Amino acid sequence: MSFLTISHLKKSFGATTVVHDFNLNIEKGEFVSFLGPSGCGKTTVLRMVAGFETPTSGKISIGGQDVVNLKPNQRNIGMVFQAYALFPNMTVAQNVAFGLKVAKKPQAEINATVHEMLSLIKLDHLADRYPYQLSGGQQQRVALARALATKPQVLLLDEPLSALDAKIRVSLREEIRAIQRKLGITTIFVTHDQEEALSISDRIVVMYEGKAEQVGAPFEIYNQPSSRFVASFVGTLNTLDATVRDAAAGIIAIDGKDVMIGQKITNHKVGDKISLAVRPEAVSLGEATDKRETTLDGKINSVHFLGSVIRIRASLGENTVSFDTFNNPSAPPPSPGENVKVSLAAKDMLLLGQ
Repeated sequence: MSFLTISHLKKSFGATTVVHDFNLNIEKGEFVSFLGPSGCGKTTVLRMVAGFETPTSGKISIGGQDVVNLKPNQRNIGMVFQAYALFPNMTVAQNVAFGLKVAKKPQAEINATVHEMLSLIKLDHLADRYPYQLSGGQQQRVALARALATKPQVLLLDEPLSALDAKIRVSLREEIRAIQRKLGITTIFVTHDQEEALSISDRIVVMYEGKAEQVGAPFEIYNQPSSRFVASFVGTLNTLDATVRDAAAGIIAIDGKDVMIGQKITNHKVGDKISLAVRPEAVSLGEATDKRETTLDGKINSVHFLGSVIRIRASLGENTVSFDTFNNPSAPPPSPGENVKVSLAAKDMLLLGQ
């Protein structure tokens, strides 16, 4: 049985419905990310789990208990906000101790827990400092420690890294994941950053217009997107226009060249225009070396040297593809305007819109 269950959740503000029939089961200790663009409903779902918003309809249960009618302080949930929301007149230690004092825990227990939490986030040497004396990353660590101090059943993280610079974001997300694994706490992490979601999640819920477009492991979400939106939102994507030549045999034409894509083409007939998605890593420079690959004629549009990687953009007649190659000091990259051969593997082509 799932530890956190969300069933047929709906939320409307007046005549506007922002969450539509949302369903999700989360196992105990699982790290699940809600990923999607601004306004897709991910934070609204999080706030309903926390108790800050009341569902229009639906059920939320934690550990088998229906919590929809419980107040936030009755749900045993820890929450970390995008804004650190630390008390400016309290020291680091006092901020971490706040929830424990509200719960009227014994002072000895409070002191021990504060020491444990500050050691966990490696800021025990800053216990007597005030928030204004900390960096953004340090403040967010304190907010995390405060949320964990009460030993919540569920940890909710609402875009906690978005206010930090890129380098700190990477290191802090890894720390959050390490702490979550160590404590085994069930966690929901809201983000619009696909790299964050792909790198630290057990599963990802890709949301769009108030619905869960796809739920799956990062590998599945990236390599087997279930819709055009998921394919285009998660990762970089090349979209190729093609024409159906033989729907039953899975033969299409890309810029006049027949390509067998290895899957039947349903809901289309000969001559129909279709779209294919191809990840950049499925494109390579040069003649195909495998019979399951297709070679197309291309022309280099641009070449960007990025150190270990060279990013290339090439036109294939009416279509354009972008892809990366590793830097090889003994083999200079092609030049803009140069005619080249580009190969694609049929198994890596995803037919969109079926």
